[in-house]
Order: sequence, then structure tokens, then C-alpha cells
Amino acid sequence: MQITVNGSAHKVEVEEDMPLLWVLRDELKLTGTKFGCGGGFCGACTIHLDGQPVRACLTPVSFAEGKQITTVEGLSIYGDHPLQLAWIEHNVPQCGYCQSGQLMSAAALLQQTPNPDDKQIDQAMTGNLCRCGTYPRIKSAISAAAKMKAAAKIKRAAAKEGNADA
Repeated sequence: MQITVNGSAHKVEVEEDMPLLWVLRDELKLTGTKFGCGGGFCGACTIHLDGQPVRACLTPVSFAEGKQITTVEGLSIYGDHPLQLAWIEHNVPQCGYCQSGQLMSAAALLQQTPNPDDKQIDQAMTGNLCRCGTYPRIKSAISAAAKMKAAAKIKRAAAKEGNADA
């Protein structure tokens, strides 16, 4: 079967019911997506299918065929996605194990809700567990990333209009 991951097509020869998590990690060597609980409870394996956050440990590869799969490696090849920058600025990770899932849930939130309030952040991030307890820093980083994205959008609009001073 053929799947598209981070914009690249891949032919994989696996069982149709194989969890997408193992296809990404073992077949494609994209190890940013983590195995946590195996039951979809912790969120460490969160990826995007057509922009929607899903648990890769529960998603059979056959379900992903024909859809756009985005992993944490696909957020930015240069590590300069606003969330990645905010994660660094707010010193979010401790052990770091859950962070790829946290980032992917946060990215889906900002795609759907560019300027989320605290309640929307809490709701979107429910189900992504962090055993180090970095939740306040995660929330601050998401808010900061939303502001970065808004500022970049304003700057792009000003550049488009020929106003280089904006």
C-alpha cells in the first residue's frame, strides 16, 4: 500500500491492520512519534491525518491510505515552527518523551483556532499526558506560538502590500 507522510509518498508492504505507529517508526524510521500506552490514552503517538490529530497506536495503516499523514518531523524541516520555537523559549520539555504528541495536538489546535483562549487550550490538550507535569509551560508556549503566528501573518500581509517597515 502507498501512504503519504510529511509530503512524501512511501510504498509499505505491511499488514493492513498494522498500527500506523509501527509503520512510521519501524518501516519508515520516523522515530519522533512515540509509543506510550498503546491504548490511545496518553497522546505520545499523536500525529495528523488530513490535519486532524489521531493516535497512531490505534490507527491501522489501511485507514491512512490516501490521506496526508503529518508527524512531528513534518512540522518544520528546520525546527522553526512557531510551536517548536515557543517550546524552546518556554523551556517546556523535561524528559521530553511526550513532547512530540503534545506538539502535534497543539499544532492541530492552532490550525483550527489561531488565537485560542486558556479553556480552548485545555480542551485541545486533554488526553495528552505529561508525567513531568509541564502543563503550565505547555499552555504558555501554545499562547506564545499563537502570537508568533499572528505576528508573522501581519508581517507577510504588510510585505505583500509593499510596506517593508511593518
